[in-house]
Amino acid sequence: MPDGEVETQSSGPILTVSDGRAVVRLNRPREHNRLEPVDLTVLQDIFTRVEADGSIRVLVLTATGKSFSSGFHLGALADRLAGKGGEGEDRDAFERTVDRLEALRVPTIAALNGSVYGGATDLALACDFRIGVKGMGLLMPAARLGIVYYASGIRRYVTRLGVAAAKKLFMTARPIDAEEMLRIGYLDEIVAPEDLMTRVEEFSGTLAANAPLAVAGLKRAINEAASGALDRDMLAAVRDLCSQSEDHAEGVRAWTEKRPPIFNGR
Repeated sequence: MPDGEVETQSSGPILTVSDGRAVVRLNRPREHNRLEPVDLTVLQDIFTRVEADGSIRVLVLTATGKSFSSGFHLGALADRLAGKGGEGEDRDAFERTVDRLEALRVPTIAALNGSVYGGATDLALACDFRIGVKGMGLLMPAARLGIVYYASGIRRYVTRLGVAAAKKLFMTARPIDAEEMLRIGYLDEIVAPEDLMTRVEEFSGTLAANAPLAVAGLKRAINEAASGALDRDMLAAVRDLCSQSEDHAEGVRAWTEKRPPIFNGR
C-alpha cells in the first residue's frame, strides 16, 4: 500500500492494485487535492475497473499531502455561473461519481489523511468506513456559497449522521473538529497521522479476509435498507446464491475445523 510519499507533480487520481486491495490516491497536494472536472472522469473509470476485477476485495480512498480534499474546484463553478461551461457539460458528474463510489460491490475505506471540505465530505461519506487523523476537521460551506445540495448527498448525510447533525453541518456552514466528527459518526476511528496507513492496512485485511459474495450482498442490502429502498427479491436471490456457494461451504468447514477460511469468491 502506498506510504503517503508526496508526488512532485499534481495529477489526477492515481490507482494502485496489490494483494486484492485497490488504493485510489487524490494527488493535487498544492491545491489541497481539489477535484477538477477531469478528475471525476478518472474516478469513474477507476470505479468501473474495480467493479470488473473480481480479484479486488477492498478499495481504499486517500490523498497526498496534508489535506484529504478541498472539494470540487470552485473555479469550475464560477465558470459555469459565468456561462463558460463547455457545451454538453455534465452538471451531475460529481453526484454520479459519488453515487458510483457508494454502489461499488467491494467494501470501501476513506483514509482521511487531513481535513475535508465541501463535496469531498460527501465523497468520503460514500465510503463504508472512514478513518481520520488527529487534528483534522470538516467544513460543509453550502449555505455560505448559496448552494442547495444534490439529493443523494443530502440522503447520505441524513441516513449516516442523522437529521440534527446534517442540519447543523449544512445550515450553519461552521467547521467541526475530529473529535466531533467521531461523536456524530462521520469518523469510525481517529489515529495519529503516522499510524493512518498501518491501521487502514489492518482494517482492509479484516474486510478482505471475509467471503466476498457475502460482503457484497450485505453491503448492498444495508445501503438499500438505510435509504428505505430494500429490494427484498434481490436480497432473497443473493441469500440463495451465497447459501449454495463454495465460500459458504468453506466457511462452515473452517469454523468446525477451527482454522481461518480461504474464500475464492465462488
